[in-house]
Amino acid sequence: MSLPPPPPPKRGLLAKLRNAFLTGLVIVAPAVLTIWLIVAAVEFIDNRVLPLIPRRALPDFLTGLTFPGMGVLIFLLLTLAVGWLAKGYIGRHLIEWSERIVSRMPVVRSVYQGLKQIAETVFAQTSTSFNRACLVEYPRRGVWAIAFVSTETRGEVAARIGAQEKHIAVFLPTTPNPTSGFLLFVPETDTIPLDMSVEDAAKLVISAGLVVPDPDKATARIARRR
Repeated sequence: MSLPPPPPPKRGLLAKLRNAFLTGLVIVAPAVLTIWLIVAAVEFIDNRVLPLIPRRALPDFLTGLTFPGMGVLIFLLLTLAVGWLAKGYIGRHLIEWSERIVSRMPVVRSVYQGLKQIAETVFAQTSTSFNRACLVEYPRRGVWAIAFVSTETRGEVAARIGAQEKHIAVFLPTTPNPTSGFLLFVPETDTIPLDMSVEDAAKLVISAGLVVPDPDKATARIARRR
């Protein structure tokens, strides 16, 4: 007759305290870091914007009241005013005139054009943004990677491929830096579309697979389709 397995050893007080500390750290650390980043960003903008404003034009000089984030508020109002003026006839011509001047400066031109392309990519809300996330077999058959569908293959690339089936352009990001990666032109039938949003897929890539968005919901959706 086999003996029953021995009972698991009891966890000591130090082990319980350690687990409680790690649990609390997981909860507190994101909140503290978020607050710290917000405060640091507000102080950074205040220290850069407020010295550029004449002292007599500041709200604390006129009303006697001061509050943190005054520079952020002024920056947002100034940005709103510039955006509103840029939509007008005069504003568009002023922007074109200033960009022509910048384009004649060798070093400044490269920096400005690079930052402008990044800003247009990040804040674009048009068809230039990624449409959805998908799975592609890369770097070989049987190995799957997350990619972002950008658009249908068009132009010379589509003509050179000359295939009957539809090809799409996908961006395959690297981990943990999703801003770098590979541009692939693959048959749409060789991809597996994902229900998760582009943001959730990016989190999955950045975290190296540790942050899985709603695994229970995804499993339920797949089960319903079957």
